[in-house]
Amino acid sequence: MVSSIIFLPLIGFLFCFFLGNYFHYKISQIISTILLLVSAVLSWILFFQYLDAKNTEVIQIFNWITSGKFVVNMSFRLDSLTTTMFIVVNTVSFCVHMYSIGYMHEDSSKIRFMGYLSLFTFFMLMLVSSNNLLQMFFGWEGVGLASYLLIGFWNHKDSANKAAIKAFVVNRIGDFGFALGIAGIFFIFGSINFDIIFSNASKFKYDQLFFLGFTFSTLDLLCFLLFIGAMGKSAQLGLHTWLPDAMEGPTPVSALIHAATMVTAGVFMVARMSPLFVYAELTNIFITFIGASTAIFAASIALTQNDIKRVIAYSTCSQLGYMFFAAGLGAYNASIFHLMTHGFFKALLFLAAGSVIHAMHHEQDMRKMGGLFKKIPFTGLMMWIGSLAIIGFPYFSGYYSKESILENAFFANNFIGNFAYSVGILTALLTAFYSWRLLFMTFHGENHSKNNVLEKVHESPIIMLIPLSILAFGSIFSGIFFSDYYIGNLKENFWNNSIYLSYTKNHYLPFIQTLIIKTSVAFGLLIAAYLYFYNKSSALLISNKFKTIYNFSLNKWYIDELYNIFFVNPYFNIAKIFWKKGDEEIIDEYGPNGISRLISKCSLYLSKYQSGYVYHYAFAMLGGLVIILTWFIYY
Repeated sequence: MVSSIIFLPLIGFLFCFFLGNYFHYKISQIISTILLLVSAVLSWILFFQYLDAKNTEVIQIFNWITSGKFVVNMSFRLDSLTTTMFIVVNTVSFCVHMYSIGYMHEDSSKIRFMGYLSLFTFFMLMLVSSNNLLQMFFGWEGVGLASYLLIGFWNHKDSANKAAIKAFVVNRIGDFGFALGIAGIFFIFGSINFDIIFSNASKFKYDQLFFLGFTFSTLDLLCFLLFIGAMGKSAQLGLHTWLPDAMEGPTPVSALIHAATMVTAGVFMVARMSPLFVYAELTNIFITFIGASTAIFAASIALTQNDIKRVIAYSTCSQLGYMFFAAGLGAYNASIFHLMTHGFFKALLFLAAGSVIHAMHHEQDMRKMGGLFKKIPFTGLMMWIGSLAIIGFPYFSGYYSKESILENAFFANNFIGNFAYSVGILTALLTAFYSWRLLFMTFHGENHSKNNVLEKVHESPIIMLIPLSILAFGSIFSGIFFSDYYIGNLKENFWNNSIYLSYTKNHYLPFIQTLIIKTSVAFGLLIAAYLYFYNKSSALLISNKFKTIYNFSLNKWYIDELYNIFFVNPYFNIAKIFWKKGDEEIIDEYGPNGISRLISKCSLYLSKYQSGYVYHYAFAMLGGLVIILTWFIYY
């Protein structure tokens, strides 16, 4: 069953690329989608098996590498964490595959697109099912490669090419840290196998390592390097700049990257390595700080964005911040629970946004929308459900997971916990605001489109609406159905040592704190309703009155501009110097070009001695013979 779950998407990719052109494009679309459906169904069957305290199982496939003490087996690790990722990845991927059949029907490269989606899914499944760090790194890099192909899928657009390159380069920074962490773990533990690492982690709790002239806690240093990789993959503050630009890819790509695959890889990795991270106190403080800072930072940018996909993209950064500060506080179960619920409602939001863009003939600016609910009511309803889930509206999926994270922050009883809790509440307010702003600007009020676009707006085809229904079901009920297993009374049995559980007793927020959380959400909703529904002119007045702050948010805190000034432009200038001075003026001038000129001059000089007279050549031969004979006689 496990092999089928993992390799069926790979079969879909191979069919599309090697056999797809021999059949009608619909055959490739149908086969790749059916294979993902089978993989998703099998994932759910396996997941339900692990609801009842099933022990971790390791399935050995073959010996991969043997070099001295470095032994790596290709194997799959099955536990509650793996099966959770299976259902999220495969369910969302299946919905994206089905959705793409309708969304990409006008594209000339439909077969290639479906193949890339399947390849992306395969690498993610390899990542989450790995039983050692090298196999995880293989899936990790594979996901990065596939994301490059998908983000730059519309390669005729210069912006798409730049976005793909940016995503690839920024992630390489994080991946370098991850690779160093893997190397360090092998150096310390003598293995990269999870069972060996986890069983010996406590032995190095107080161990110290001398590195770069300084003494560090061994586990702090190793976990810090691993987390650098997570920061890149999961777009945390500092290495986040690639994620909003990834919107240049087709909308199904955005849903797949932002909801279930690439961006959640970092969170998954930290949770998988939780038996190691739990002993890295300083690194955990850093993780909590970065997560909380990312949550509020990304939410503040989403407030002013006008591109419907970019608003949702920055909300992804923000929600990932929640997951990381939960992990930093040791609440790995709450972090993964939010990862699961987020997968459903974030995919729903992106695919619903894609349906809006499809209806509006590829228009993404919310300022040119409005009043669309009357034209596309089903899409509007789906967007409402996704928005209610992301803001943590009571009894929607996000309500259970987000409140659990805030509970853990509140009961941390330390400075960093209080910081995360305060930031989490403020972020919840901002999330409610920008979510409702999106809804009001897109679906309600007057329409602001040009050229009678509204008259042509129509609901998406059924093939695009069915995936929305599936994801809406998960957005509503996944919290109710599974909260007891992930964060409730059944969590010890469910997790069964697949992640580190820092405590066994359930805590419940005091009534006043629960009221504060709900009030913050309600306050955000009311502000958005007033500014973008009841009194729209006030929004413009406020933005003009606080223009500096508004522009600061609109321009994403000028992070990209600062990176260009301090990193990108200097590196380009240095590269230009090496190119012009080093390559062209030195290497080429004195290398191939210089040698060719020298040979040419010598040939020209020697050609003067090519007279064409036989007696000249005979005389030269005779002279040479005399010289040779003289040499042998006297020497």
